[in-house]
Amino acid sequence: MLDTRNLVIAAALSFLLIVGWDYGMRYFYPEASISAAVSPEADAPVASKVEGPAAGDLASAAPDAARRGDPAMSGPVDLSSALESGTRVAIDAPRVAGSINLVGARIDDIVLKDHRESVDKDSGPVRLFAPDRTEVQHFAELGFVTGDGKLPADTLWQANGEQLTPETPVTLTHEADGLTYRIELSIDDNYMLTARQSVSNSGSSGAIVQPFALLKRTSRTATADEFLVHSGPVGVFGGSLFDGNNYEELAELGRDTPPGQPAWLGFTDRYWLSALIPGDGEGAVNRAGFYSLGDGLFSTELRYDAQPVPAGQTLAQETRLFVGAKESKLLDAYEEGLGIENFGLAISWGWFQIIEKPLLWLLRNLNALTGNFGVAIILLTVIIRGLLFPIAQKQFASMAQMKAVQPKMKAIQERYKDDKQKQQQEIMKLYKDEKVNPLAGCLPLLIQIPIFFALYKVLILAIEMRHESFIDFWIRDLSAPDPWTILNLFGLLPYEVPGFLGIGVLAILLGITMWLTFKLNPSAMDPMQQQIFNIMPWILMFVMAPFAAGLLIYWVTSNILTLAQQSYLYSRHPQLRAQAEKDRAEMAKKSAGADGDAKKKGKA
Repeated sequence: MLDTRNLVIAAALSFLLIVGWDYGMRYFYPEASISAAVSPEADAPVASKVEGPAAGDLASAAPDAARRGDPAMSGPVDLSSALESGTRVAIDAPRVAGSINLVGARIDDIVLKDHRESVDKDSGPVRLFAPDRTEVQHFAELGFVTGDGKLPADTLWQANGEQLTPETPVTLTHEADGLTYRIELSIDDNYMLTARQSVSNSGSSGAIVQPFALLKRTSRTATADEFLVHSGPVGVFGGSLFDGNNYEELAELGRDTPPGQPAWLGFTDRYWLSALIPGDGEGAVNRAGFYSLGDGLFSTELRYDAQPVPAGQTLAQETRLFVGAKESKLLDAYEEGLGIENFGLAISWGWFQIIEKPLLWLLRNLNALTGNFGVAIILLTVIIRGLLFPIAQKQFASMAQMKAVQPKMKAIQERYKDDKQKQQQEIMKLYKDEKVNPLAGCLPLLIQIPIFFALYKVLILAIEMRHESFIDFWIRDLSAPDPWTILNLFGLLPYEVPGFLGIGVLAILLGITMWLTFKLNPSAMDPMQQQIFNIMPWILMFVMAPFAAGLLIYWVTSNILTLAQQSYLYSRHPQLRAQAEKDRAEMAKKSAGADGDAKKKGKA
């Protein structure tokens, strides 16, 4: 009766674990990041006052209009209507397309040619930048502040070309009050634009000019900020990565200006990044920070020192703009080639970067060999288990030794059953005399935990895994959960099953293969312990069901290899097989005895 009650309690606790896990996943991995409203008046940063012979007060000259939006141009705008404007210069590079808005000198139209919105092949390219006041607004603006204030947001710039390509740079020009403003734009073959902002003074008196570059975006299109995947403000300041706040937290703060000089700063999603990188120029960065504008709108800016431009002189400042996919190899190449400090940390690798990057490198090469990332994951599993095979041999040797000393251990437990301290001392002496390490069997598991965690991070962070299929009619995205679940009749019904109820084919295979590994490796334990080990694989089946399909493929393959490995090593250790058969008989006897006692109590 006691065993039955304990089993019911264990089952109830297991159910609570599953429900609690699902609730925790929804709490830590929300569907969307909701930003609280903050007063734009309270959050507008103030520029430094510049002292000098011809200096003006720049306190009111910060690019606030661009951050808040022009009051005269309030109200939502349709995306297609905004992009139909005739005041645009096309962008056509190998990996991006879009346009530059000559009104305000804004880069506000960027799509990625080689990344789709969804797994559907006709879903269209991913859009990263969109014009101001559209529902998906996200753009960069380049401009200047003078003693008279910021150039108006509706300033119309002139372009010397109709298309920006890697071979054809474009220069935007605007003249006002004896000053000629230029923004020379170029783009490489990937996702990096370079803007050289300059001011030439053809007047008779000096001027004070402050170049700036900013990003503005809505959080409505942001991916969820998760425990392991940051979404929101990001940058490197003073050599250290800054990714402390998500959009909701920034909305509560209003503004955040990290200390130290910025190497780069911007906004990150799971797979995408828009970032400003200060370049060569005559002025140091005067201010760099992140700002909440209210209504789910946010901005970040690079504001350079205000510099005097005497008559007949020119001031120039360079800024780079990255807008594209967070491809690890590309970010590292920019970090090394352009000297952008810690640019690779735009991907939230975390502490296990030393394992994650080699795993990603190996997956890339295996995919190049096989043409399928699912097959690459299977081969990766085989390689990892092959490398761990010598350790597994030692594990099984340790198990054989442990089995051999079981009779002596039971004798010690019986002899000192009333003196637990003495019992532990004698058991430890037995281990030492017999040269047995009871923890040796845990070593393969301890080694695999960081590998498993690192692979999980690679699957959810690496853009290479996004929309990569294993079997086209089944698993079309290895970074997403298994779409074939019991409750949608394994893909026959056209809907997704949320939460822990989404038990798919891979989760079922995981439960079965794990149960078989437990059955193939029995040890002497009481019936209650055996029952717990029997239900543990099915608990893990529920817990792991919402994880990426690629991770479950790894675990299922690992379990299958474990079964094969155990069968092989049992054949190499006859004493271990004999002890296992003895354990089975002993467990069967205990189970039969427990059932008999329960029947007697029932009759009584």
